[in-house]
Amino acid sequence: MISKQTRIINQTGLHARPASEFVRTASRYKSQITICRTSEPGSKMNAKSIMSLLTLGLCQNDKVEIDADGEDEAEAVDSLVSMIDQGFGE
Repeated sequence: MISKQTRIINQTGLHARPASEFVRTASRYKSQITICRTSEPGSKMNAKSIMSLLTLGLCQNDKVEIDADGEDEAEAVDSLVSMIDQGFGE
């Protein structure tokens, strides 16, 4: 299992467009992937589900943790953290 933390930098948070991009990317990996707000460790959600991700209601400056477990876990986490760190091109 691999975990990394990062911070949401988008001014509008993780709204529908970046959330769908995040889910689309997460779905390309075989690993099980979760995301949660670090201040609420019990809020782990399936990163491959748009409804789960939008339910988190992630806002600008929220710190998140992405966990992956599986054969491509390192690549999955690195890719998703990179997307967040680059602000989804916004």
